[in-house]
Amino acid sequence: MAGGRGTRLATITKNEVPKPMVDILGKPLLERQIEILKKNGITDVIFIIGYLGNVIRNYFGNGSKFGITAQYIEENEPLGTAGSFYFLKNKLDGEPFFLIFGDVLFDIDLGRMFDFHRKNRSLATLFVHPNSHPFDSDLVEVDSEGKILKFDSKHNMRNYWYKNCVNAGLYILNPEICNLVSNPAKKDLEKDILSKVIAEGRDVFGYKSPEYVKDVGTVERINSAKKDIESGFIEKRSLRNKQKCIFLDRDGTLNVYKGLISKIEEFELEKDVVEAIKKINSSEWICVVVTNQPVVARGMCSIDDVNEIHKKMETLLGKDGAYLDDMFFCPHHPDKGFPEENPAYKIKCHCRKPAIGMLETAAEKYNIDLNASWIVGDTTMDIQTGLNAGCHTALVMTGEAGKDGKFNVKPEVTGSSLLEVVKKIIGEKND
Repeated sequence: MAGGRGTRLATITKNEVPKPMVDILGKPLLERQIEILKKNGITDVIFIIGYLGNVIRNYFGNGSKFGITAQYIEENEPLGTAGSFYFLKNKLDGEPFFLIFGDVLFDIDLGRMFDFHRKNRSLATLFVHPNSHPFDSDLVEVDSEGKILKFDSKHNMRNYWYKNCVNAGLYILNPEICNLVSNPAKKDLEKDILSKVIAEGRDVFGYKSPEYVKDVGTVERINSAKKDIESGFIEKRSLRNKQKCIFLDRDGTLNVYKGLISKIEEFELEKDVVEAIKKINSSEWICVVVTNQPVVARGMCSIDDVNEIHKKMETLLGKDGAYLDDMFFCPHHPDKGFPEENPAYKIKCHCRKPAIGMLETAAEKYNIDLNASWIVGDTTMDIQTGLNAGCHTALVMTGEAGKDGKFNVKPEVTGSSLLEVVKKIIGEKND
């Protein structure tokens, strides 16, 4: 989708090139997108052009100079994010296709996303991720399997807790989607197409990943993107490459320790946690929570209740610009015999720490090198979990501060708070 005018980039484009051709370190954004497509084995490209579309056509031609085959659809007037599908349907070969907005800088393992799309037999798959400003972003609500339930507009009055899950502007669509556009009129992909098929019960999924996908439609974002390119940050975040992760415990590490938390009003973030997570977000590590939540097995609350508590956590973090790349929790507990317990969850499992099932699941999902990763917690159980997984270990002196006494282990790093520990891990000096 390369028809954007880019009014917010006028000081750079001088209104002489369309938004997708904005220069980033000596190369048009659109060319950078093409390079990533080629890296993933995609060489058949259709450009949907509009404003100053001749600039794009003249630059790429038939694509041969860039190692691609290029075709063009020219909009005489803007048709939104889906109106051009009317013309696109005659250019497809029956296979699912990637749809990429022309103002997005990205580097992701498209093969992983495509495998996810195929596995779920999805009509459409959206690349989704958390961001640093969910409070003013359009959000996507997904179930535990990633199926999209609905869209949550940024214009809604959000007097509720929500997951930080944002549509990034990169899709895989089955060709039949195009048949839903019966005439070349202005249409919005999310509102006019996807919302309707979701309401009909069709399978539309969100593919969640910590990889780099960012709208660079403002001068500030362009300048930020330049730094990310020069530092190698964008390429490192591609799941083609092994990732490093900082795994975080929840109770006593992220939130104030109050024993077993079963009510949402009991959840309160520890001091300086937001700043600590923001430092992880801007580092080479991804950030994943792994937490035992036996409150479910004990019958104190339900899975849905725990999910609501986690929505509160994500909302509170997001309000101040921090986010978690993912979160895993174990609802099980092996000990039976309590009258109020939920027998379905009173089992021995491989996910309850100090077992490493949650870490292994995250490692497979995000191509994480456990030996290069850290686990941070407030108990010896967290430290033992890290040792079992081959991770580096760090203890925070909040919560139980290692006084649980369950394991005779020592962490590699200790700190008075999560912020102090994170600074030590990422190599930043503490004040």
